Amino acid sequence: MAKGPSKRLTALAINALVKVGNYPDGDNLYLRVRHDGSKSWAFRYKMANKPHWMSLGPLRDVTLAEAREAARKLRNDLREGISPLDQRRERQALAMNAEGRTFDAVAKLYIEAHRAGWKNEKHAAQWTNTLKTYASPVIGSMSVGSIGLDEVLRILRPIWKEKPETASRLRGRVEAVLDYAGVHGWRTGDNPARWTGYLDQVLPARAKVRAVEHHAALPWANLPEAWGKLVASGSTSALCLRLLILTATRSGEARGARWNELDLAAKTWTVPASRMKAKQEHRVPLSNAAVAILETMRPLQNKPDGLVFPGGKPGKPLSDVALSKALATVAEGFTVHGMRSTFRDWCAESTNFPREVAEAALAHTNKNKVEAAYARTDHFEQRRKLMDAWARHCTSPAVKPAGNVTTIRATA
Repeated sequence: MAKGPSKRLTALAINALVKVGNYPDGDNLYLRVRHDGSKSWAFRYKMANKPHWMSLGPLRDVTLAEAREAARKLRNDLREGISPLDQRRERQALAMNAEGRTFDAVAKLYIEAHRAGWKNEKHAAQWTNTLKTYASPVIGSMSVGSIGLDEVLRILRPIWKEKPETASRLRGRVEAVLDYAGVHGWRTGDNPARWTGYLDQVLPARAKVRAVEHHAALPWANLPEAWGKLVASGSTSALCLRLLILTATRSGEARGARWNELDLAAKTWTVPASRMKAKQEHRVPLSNAAVAILETMRPLQNKPDGLVFPGGKPGKPLSDVALSKALATVAEGFTVHGMRSTFRDWCAESTNFPREVAEAALAHTNKNKVEAAYARTDHFEQRRKLMDAWARHCTSPAVKPAGNVTTIRATA
């Protein structure tokens, strides 16, 4: 190890260092100069008489002051008997496992963590049964990090009118489980089951529940009328919702679309596996109508990999709520996720396209393992024809009874 300066490092001294070696700043902090001239920070410590080196990042990203502060925190950990490297590995393992943390698994962890603080075993049983009955069929196998507003609404809407007391308890329990996941770093962002400032924007208060049952999917025959109202709106959320409808994608896929995923010349959108529910890359053929929406958004592009539909906060996409509100203004009582059902119903009732083409358009995985093993195509060219036909339906003139003004809403 090279012998460093006797005094603490300074910015001027750091710039002057060119010889390969490890230069001490004191208090376990070192600047490492490598053969290629790169410089980085490292923390050196001993645990059980064994020396360890822990990287703190390159000089170009971590200032001297930041490196000293990081070293100070690590020394505090050492005094508590915590190995900095072991702690880092645990955090990395948690991050790697986050995708595998299903709602059911996290709910079980939450119940076990709180069981001792509940009055009796009956309370734990109620928690388990409520979530098993209503939440598990919808989100039980989903990663907690991928659960959004649409999924929560699919759980709550069917019982919001019929069983308001149960629905309210269920909402609170789902919220608690998702908060638990957030605290452990298994999900980020807003909690879609939160009432104040979130669900209260799209659901009526429990005390004012209407005697109307909301259905999730807008009838496909009514879509052109709703489409015309979305076009008239012209808002960013309406544009995003229109792209979602035209591409039959999920809310998170559309809201999280980035410019480097799009090839407008080839009229193709390639959603990476990391953003897909099935964790498989999904190619989406873009109709002319879809391309026109993207061209409308292009002036807002700020970098090659930037969000197509930026939200109110820098670097963040539009929220689930924004799309739900956009839909509610043109078709009351339907969910954004229900638009995929609308597309599927149209495919089955109004076209002759094969079932497997429609399923591929929805990026559904084939649950029949034998059929899946022999599948060798994603039916891309057939899907292009299907999505072009779907776009023609969406953008077709709305058919209304003469002299009547109608409001599209879900009916009992």
